[in-house]
Amino acid sequence: MTHTIVGVDIAKSVMQIHWVDPETGEVVNKPLKRAAFLEYFANRSPCLVGMESCGGSQHWARRLIEMGHEVKLMPAKFVKAFNIRNKNDAADARAIWMATQMDSKAVAVKTEAQQAVLALHRMRQQLVKFRTMQINNLRGLLTEYGEVMAVGRAALDKSIAGILERLSGRLPAILIDTLRDQWKGLDNLDQQIGQIERRLQEWMRDNQAAKAIAAIPGVGLLTATAAVATMGHANAFKSGREFAAWLGLVPGQTGSGGKIELQGISKRGDTYLRTLLVHGARSIIYRVKEPGPWVDQLKQRRPMNVVIVAMANKLARIIWAILAHQRPYRKDYESVRPG
Repeated sequence: MTHTIVGVDIAKSVMQIHWVDPETGEVVNKPLKRAAFLEYFANRSPCLVGMESCGGSQHWARRLIEMGHEVKLMPAKFVKAFNIRNKNDAADARAIWMATQMDSKAVAVKTEAQQAVLALHRMRQQLVKFRTMQINNLRGLLTEYGEVMAVGRAALDKSIAGILERLSGRLPAILIDTLRDQWKGLDNLDQQIGQIERRLQEWMRDNQAAKAIAAIPGVGLLTATAAVATMGHANAFKSGREFAAWLGLVPGQTGSGGKIELQGISKRGDTYLRTLLVHGARSIIYRVKEPGPWVDQLKQRRPMNVVIVAMANKLARIIWAILAHQRPYRKDYESVRPG
């Protein structure tokens, strides 16, 4: 069955739709109020709806799928290539309609539970960012008064009490008290981050997929829960190689005239999950006593950063294999190439 393709440019209040009537060839490009959006699709026969993957797209995708429609979410960068003229809602909806017809890897439509896990990751990421900013801010302010300390939280906690004591005779009390309050405020951020991690741990206890991949060396709580929530369903990818490429853990390519040159990793896909995998790979390379002959051989031929990214690529493939084939992790497992 061939569905009618509808491009939708979603927004806060007004949605723009674009589609072509397959019988008459009439081009429809019109706005819809938010309240009338679902009603419009409720009265239509099943169709393929294309949307940019942006704020609110997951919600609308779930609602449209419940009505029997098929939804294709696409990265904004992919859609942008089809808008070659002025940018407005009508042009954006037309570009989305055109992009929906192209063969491309769609963004997974996530369940509300998966999106809730990713929301916890985003809030934790923001709190960690705030904490790092606060530490650097305190170090920078104290440098203005000749007090220099080493990088890191441990060095700050070790030195700041004595520094504030020394400065108390030179600087106004209002500044000393404020600096002390800012330092103690780091404990509150620690507690919030720890609470989110405990909630992620509770969720992982009830999720078999996350527990299965958490057994992989280099894959911890954050990577396991983020991978399961980000991937959606493992069968959305044909292979582990495709999953690793979707995460941007493969070389970019450039070339012409039949001559192709490989560059650094493409860095496409989900930046957060790719970063976690790279950190996990780094922990294997530097902390595991015997990472394996494959790693040892690679170290002799390639720079260390290339080895780390290669290990991250391997972790992504192992994660996909475990989730796709529903098998536990085995350290001694050897894959067999089909004949």
